[in-house]
Amino acid sequence: MFKNKLIQTTTILTLFAILGASLVTFGYSVTRERIVLNEKMVLLRNLNALVPAEKYDNDLFNDTKIVHDALLLGYKGSVMVYRARKLGQPVASIFDTLAPDGYNGKIQLLVGIDYNGVILGVRIVSHKETPGLGDLIDIPRSNWILGFNGRSLTNPTSDKWKVKRDGGIFDQFTGATITPRAVVKAVHQTLQVYNKHKAKLFTIDDTKQETAKSKITEK
Repeated sequence: MFKNKLIQTTTILTLFAILGASLVTFGYSVTRERIVLNEKMVLLRNLNALVPAEKYDNDLFNDTKIVHDALLLGYKGSVMVYRARKLGQPVASIFDTLAPDGYNGKIQLLVGIDYNGVILGVRIVSHKETPGLGDLIDIPRSNWILGFNGRSLTNPTSDKWKVKRDGGIFDQFTGATITPRAVVKAVHQTLQVYNKHKAKLFTIDDTKQETAKSKITEK
Protein backbone atom coordinates (compact mmCIF):
# COMPACT_ATOMS: atom_id res chain seq x y z
CA MET A 1 0.00 0.00 0.00
CA PHE A 2 2.80 2.38 0.96
CA LYS A 3 4.63 1.41 -2.19
CA ASN A 4 1.58 2.21 -4.37
CA LYS A 5 1.18 5.65 -2.75
CA LEU A 6 4.87 6.34 -3.30
CA ILE A 7 4.52 5.45 -6.98
CA GLN A 8 1.41 7.64 -7.31
CA THR A 9 3.11 10.57 -5.61
CA THR A 10 6.20 10.21 -7.79
CA THR A 11 4.05 10.02 -10.91
CA ILE A 12 2.08 13.13 -9.95
CA LEU A 13 5.26 15.09 -9.17
CA THR A 14 6.78 13.99 -12.47
CA LEU A 15 3.68 15.09 -14.38
CA PHE A 16 3.71 18.47 -12.60
CA ALA A 17 7.41 18.87 -13.40
CA ILE A 18 6.79 18.10 -17.07
CA LEU A 19 3.80 20.47 -17.17
CA GLY A 20 5.78 23.22 -15.43
CA ALA A 21 8.71 22.84 -17.78
CA SER A 22 6.37 22.92 -20.78
CA LEU A 23 4.67 26.10 -19.54
CA VAL A 24 8.04 27.79 -18.91
CA THR A 25 9.26 26.80 -22.38
CA PHE A 26 6.04 28.01 -24.00
CA GLY A 27 6.12 31.27 -22.04
CA TYR A 28 9.75 31.90 -23.02
CA SER A 29 8.97 31.19 -26.67
CA VAL A 30 6.04 33.61 -26.72
CA THR A 31 7.92 36.27 -24.77
CA ARG A 32 11.04 35.90 -26.89
CA GLU A 33 9.08 36.33 -30.10
CA ARG A 34 7.47 39.45 -28.69
CA ILE A 35 10.83 40.85 -27.58
CA VAL A 36 12.37 40.21 -31.02
CA LEU A 37 9.38 41.88 -32.71
CA ASN A 38 9.58 44.89 -30.40
CA GLU A 39 13.33 45.24 -31.03
CA LYS A 40 12.71 45.07 -34.76
CA MET A 41 10.05 47.78 -34.58
CA VAL A 42 12.34 50.05 -32.53
CA LEU A 43 15.13 49.53 -35.07
CA LEU A 44 12.74 50.28 -37.94
CA ARG A 45 11.67 53.54 -36.27
CA ASN A 46 15.32 54.53 -35.91
CA LEU A 47 16.04 53.63 -39.53
CA ASN A 48 13.03 55.63 -40.72
CA ALA A 49 14.16 58.60 -38.64
CA LEU A 50 17.20 58.71 -40.92
CA VAL A 51 15.58 57.60 -44.18
CA PRO A 52 11.81 58.26 -44.20
CA ALA A 53 9.66 55.34 -45.35
CA GLU A 54 8.36 57.27 -48.37
CA LYS A 55 11.93 57.57 -49.70
CA TYR A 56 12.32 53.83 -50.35
CA ASP A 57 10.17 50.87 -51.38
CA ASN A 58 12.35 47.85 -50.51
CA ASP A 59 12.56 45.79 -47.31
CA LEU A 60 15.49 47.21 -45.37
CA PHE A 61 15.80 44.11 -43.22
CA ASN A 62 16.27 41.89 -46.27
CA ASP A 63 18.54 44.20 -48.25
CA THR A 64 21.79 44.38 -46.33
CA LYS A 65 25.54 44.01 -46.60
CA ILE A 66 28.17 43.22 -44.01
CA VAL A 67 31.28 45.40 -44.19
CA HIS A 68 34.64 44.44 -42.66
CA ASP A 69 37.23 47.23 -42.67
CA ALA A 70 39.14 47.35 -39.39
CA LEU A 71 41.66 49.83 -40.80
CA LEU A 72 39.07 52.52 -41.40
CA LEU A 73 36.55 51.62 -38.71
CA GLY A 74 39.16 51.53 -35.99
CA TYR A 75 38.04 48.22 -34.50
CA LYS A 76 37.84 44.57 -35.41
CA GLY A 77 34.41 43.33 -36.30
CA SER A 78 31.73 43.86 -38.88
CA VAL A 79 29.22 46.57 -39.69
CA MET A 80 25.69 45.89 -40.83
CA VAL A 81 24.57 48.18 -43.64
CA TYR A 82 20.89 48.59 -44.45
CA ARG A 83 20.35 49.65 -48.06
CA ALA A 84 17.40 51.80 -49.14
CA ARG A 85 16.22 51.68 -52.76
CA LYS A 86 13.40 53.25 -54.76
CA LEU A 87 12.22 51.46 -57.90
CA GLY A 88 15.42 49.43 -57.76
CA GLN A 89 17.69 52.48 -57.65
CA PRO A 90 19.99 53.15 -54.66
CA VAL A 91 18.78 55.89 -52.35
CA ALA A 92 20.77 55.62 -49.14
CA SER A 93 22.59 53.34 -46.77
CA ILE A 94 22.39 53.15 -42.99
CA PHE A 95 25.45 51.88 -41.12
CA ASP A 96 24.97 50.15 -37.77
CA THR A 97 28.40 50.89 -36.37
CA LEU A 98 30.35 51.59 -33.16
CA ALA A 99 32.41 54.27 -31.54
CA PRO A 100 34.72 51.91 -29.61
CA ASP A 101 36.37 54.60 -27.48
CA GLY A 102 33.53 56.25 -25.58
CA TYR A 103 34.20 57.40 -22.01
CA ASN A 104 32.48 54.36 -20.51
CA GLY A 105 32.88 51.92 -23.39
CA LYS A 106 31.38 51.28 -26.79
CA ILE A 107 28.74 53.56 -28.26
CA GLN A 108 26.44 52.00 -30.85
CA LEU A 109 25.10 54.35 -33.50
CA LEU A 110 23.26 54.43 -36.80
CA VAL A 111 24.66 56.64 -39.56
CA GLY A 112 22.42 57.36 -42.56
CA ILE A 113 24.22 58.41 -45.75
CA ASP A 114 22.52 59.27 -49.02
CA TYR A 115 23.83 57.88 -52.30
CA ASN A 116 25.90 61.03 -52.94
CA GLY A 117 27.76 60.64 -49.65
CA VAL A 118 25.91 63.25 -47.61
CA ILE A 119 24.84 62.40 -44.06
CA LEU A 120 21.08 62.19 -43.64
CA GLY A 121 21.32 61.80 -39.90
CA VAL A 122 22.91 60.03 -36.96
CA ARG A 123 21.20 58.34 -34.02
CA ILE A 124 22.63 56.78 -30.88
CA VAL A 125 21.31 53.27 -30.29
CA SER A 126 23.03 52.39 -27.01
CA HIS A 127 25.76 53.67 -24.71
CA LYS A 128 26.92 53.76 -21.08
CA GLU A 129 28.05 57.38 -20.98
CA THR A 130 27.72 59.50 -17.84
CA PRO A 131 24.16 60.80 -17.21
CA GLY A 132 24.01 64.57 -17.45
CA LEU A 133 27.30 64.77 -19.35
CA GLY A 134 28.08 62.19 -22.02
CA ASP A 135 24.43 61.27 -22.53
CA LEU A 136 23.89 64.60 -24.34
CA ILE A 137 24.56 62.57 -27.50
CA ASP A 138 20.98 61.29 -27.12
CA ILE A 139 18.20 63.10 -29.00
CA PRO A 140 15.95 63.33 -25.91
CA ARG A 141 18.78 65.04 -24.03
CA SER A 142 20.01 67.54 -26.66
CA ASN A 143 20.10 68.36 -30.38
CA TRP A 144 23.87 67.91 -30.58
CA ILE A 145 23.62 64.80 -32.78
CA LEU A 146 21.70 66.81 -35.41
CA GLY A 147 24.89 68.71 -36.14
CA PHE A 148 25.95 65.89 -38.47
CA ASN A 149 23.02 66.42 -40.83
CA GLY A 150 24.19 67.51 -44.28
CA ARG A 151 27.85 66.83 -43.53
CA SER A 152 30.14 64.91 -45.88
CA LEU A 153 33.82 64.17 -46.43
CA THR A 154 34.23 67.63 -47.93
CA ASN A 155 31.91 69.45 -45.53
CA PRO A 156 33.96 69.94 -43.44
CA THR A 157 37.38 68.99 -44.74
CA SER A 158 39.13 66.06 -43.09
CA ASP A 159 41.21 68.18 -40.71
CA LYS A 160 38.03 69.75 -39.28
CA TRP A 161 36.27 66.47 -38.49
CA LYS A 162 37.05 66.96 -34.80
CA VAL A 163 35.59 68.65 -31.75
CA LYS A 164 36.48 72.32 -31.35
CA ARG A 165 38.96 71.60 -28.57
CA ASP A 166 40.97 69.57 -31.08
CA GLY A 167 40.75 72.20 -33.82
CA GLY A 168 37.56 70.96 -35.49
CA ILE A 169 34.06 72.39 -35.93
CA PHE A 170 31.98 70.14 -33.69
CA ASP A 171 30.95 71.25 -30.21
CA GLN A 172 32.10 69.32 -27.17
CA PHE A 173 30.17 69.12 -23.90
CA THR A 174 31.17 71.04 -20.81
CA GLY A 175 33.04 68.57 -18.66
CA ALA A 176 32.77 65.80 -21.24
CA THR A 177 34.95 65.88 -24.33
CA ILE A 178 35.74 62.19 -24.75
CA THR A 179 32.18 61.18 -25.67
CA PRO A 180 31.58 63.68 -28.51
CA ARG A 181 35.15 63.15 -29.72
CA ALA A 182 34.48 59.41 -30.04
CA VAL A 183 31.19 59.94 -31.90
CA VAL A 184 32.66 62.51 -34.32
CA LYS A 185 35.53 60.15 -35.09
CA ALA A 186 33.17 57.20 -35.66
CA VAL A 187 30.89 59.18 -37.99
CA HIS A 188 33.87 60.45 -40.00
CA GLN A 189 35.26 56.92 -40.31
CA THR A 190 31.86 55.67 -41.43
CA LEU A 191 31.82 58.25 -44.22
CA GLN A 192 35.28 57.09 -45.27
CA VAL A 193 34.12 53.47 -45.35
CA TYR A 194 31.09 54.45 -47.43
CA ASN A 195 33.25 56.38 -49.88
CA LYS A 196 35.74 53.54 -50.21
CA HIS A 197 33.14 50.79 -50.71
CA LYS A 198 30.41 52.73 -52.52
CA ALA A 199 30.95 50.96 -55.84
CA LYS A 200 30.32 47.56 -54.23
CA LEU A 201 27.91 48.56 -51.52
CA PHE A 202 24.71 48.39 -53.53
CA THR A 203 25.56 45.35 -55.65
CA ILE A 204 23.66 42.13 -55.03
CA ASP A 205 25.36 38.75 -54.99
CA ASP A 206 23.48 36.62 -57.51
CA THR A 207 23.91 33.58 -55.29
CA LYS A 208 22.09 35.41 -52.52
CA GLN A 209 19.55 37.30 -54.59
CA GLU A 210 16.66 36.12 -52.47
CA THR A 211 17.96 37.64 -49.24
CA ALA A 212 20.13 40.33 -50.81
CA LYS A 213 23.01 39.73 -48.39
CA SER A 214 26.72 39.62 -49.12
CA LYS A 215 30.06 40.57 -47.65
CA ILE A 216 32.83 43.02 -48.39
CA THR A 217 36.07 42.00 -46.71
CA GLU A 218 39.18 44.11 -46.27
CA LYS A 219 42.32 42.46 -44.93
